Amino acid sequence: MGQQQLLLIVLGVIIVGIAVVVGINLFNASAITANRDGVISDLNNLGTMAQQHYKKPISMAGGGNTFTGWTLPATLDTTANGTYAVTVSAQSVTIVGTGTETGDNGSSNVQATATVTPTAITSVKNN
Repeated sequence: MGQQQLLLIVLGVIIVGIAVVVGINLFNASAITANRDGVISDLNNLGTMAQQHYKKPISMAGGGNTFTGWTLPATLDTTANGTYAVTVSAQSVTIVGTGTETGDNGSSNVQATATVTPTAITSVKNN
């Protein structure tokens, strides 16, 4: 083989190597984003359940204009997206979701918090 052919082979191997590394990085970034979106979706779903409890009268097993008494459904405290913990007060609920993927900081899992009030659900990514 000539020098030119060897140079082209080496160049081709370098380009393929760089493409593989870029592909892996894109895959990891996509997995993190998908997990964060899934956790936020679950938080919104749980927030809606809390608001339903708030708006139902006590006679129908609701809260009667209070979140007191609402608990996280046992089947939804852990999902494929992550695990969830709730703090309930009379006029608000705070739900913290911890995902299954390592977050942007590289040391802890994806995390988001939802604050639920009688009229709004506000989600914020923590990591």
